[in-house]
Amino acid sequence: MKNPIYLDYNATTPHDPEVIEAMRPFLEKEFGNPSSTHWYGIAPKKAVIRAREQVARILGAKTEEILFTSGGTEANNHAIRCAATAAAQKGRHIITTQIEHPAVLSVFAFLERSGFTASYLPVDAFGCVSVDAVRKAVSRDTVLISIMHANNEVGTLQPIQEIAALARKHGILMHTDAAQTVGKIRVNVHELGVDMLSVAGHKIYAPKGVGALYIREGLFLDPLMLGAGQEAGMRPGTENVLGIVGLGKACEVALRDLDANRSHMQAMRDRFYTGVTNGLEEVRLNGHPEKCLPNTLSLSFRGVEANRVLEEIGLEVAASAGAACHSDRIAVSHVLEAMGIPLDFAKGTLRFSTGKMSTSEEIDQASAVVVGAVRKLKKV
Repeated sequence: MKNPIYLDYNATTPHDPEVIEAMRPFLEKEFGNPSSTHWYGIAPKKAVIRAREQVARILGAKTEEILFTSGGTEANNHAIRCAATAAAQKGRHIITTQIEHPAVLSVFAFLERSGFTASYLPVDAFGCVSVDAVRKAVSRDTVLISIMHANNEVGTLQPIQEIAALARKHGILMHTDAAQTVGKIRVNVHELGVDMLSVAGHKIYAPKGVGALYIREGLFLDPLMLGAGQEAGMRPGTENVLGIVGLGKACEVALRDLDANRSHMQAMRDRFYTGVTNGLEEVRLNGHPEKCLPNTLSLSFRGVEANRVLEEIGLEVAASAGAACHSDRIAVSHVLEAMGIPLDFAKGTLRFSTGKMSTSEEIDQASAVVVGAVRKLKKV
């Protein structure tokens, strides 16, 4: 049976062939510990150094500002927990938004249980937080602001540069979760003005289980874990050389092909949107129409339930739901709730995300499948 057409690149990505080839020696023969001083540690150590350079280059950072992690969740935890606790003597107020990933919201909840107070800022109908809202939330006790670069569900880009400038003016640390933006749009830490930035490998065609955290030079955080001296003592434990090599190569490829990939993903996204909206009425586009990721499309179909649509298309198209309808309740995502999407639309929300491997033929077939499924369900 032919595999379903994959339109869930925001969830995870396939391995890039160049990434696989870069990792192959470290799967087949270069098994040494990069901390070893003998011959077997030489190639792995050089590979980690090179990968750090590759990650730093795509972010416009210095190599010593890159900390390898197990993924975006660990990077977010390290940045938020350690930065907040390190600044606790100055103040115990932290700021985020209502639409963050659970890897951020859960850390904020933990810090609240540990004696911090948190402000969860609202967003507008496009899913965007205003700089003015951040300004009003800032107090003398504010020590950290963490706001995602782009929302994973609807793709809206946040005004990180302006918020970071506001944070810097008040001496507040600024972190952004850039898991969804690295490799899709230009991400430069100096242009953004952030102190910390999280990267997830499996969003940019690298393996799962590897990521990175940018920590601005001069900013010192406590280790999230304790152990030996790897990663300058910031992240002890023998390095995941295979994953780190894959992440480094993925960043190199992403930077090299950034403009071409961005253009392609946007063309595929727009082609899919045109196909769906030409075939259906009462389709709502969620997220900002312009200030958004080039590959992300959140669509709400009025009068149907998202999980029923996924059941209909599941053997032909892979996508994500923005709502789950159960026998006694409708669980709409916290992002759609924060945006104030009407329930009759929100309960029928699906996220489609294209990738650099998407083809026109797949897009045309997928849009036809979705149109057919929604039409069928509306007749039931």
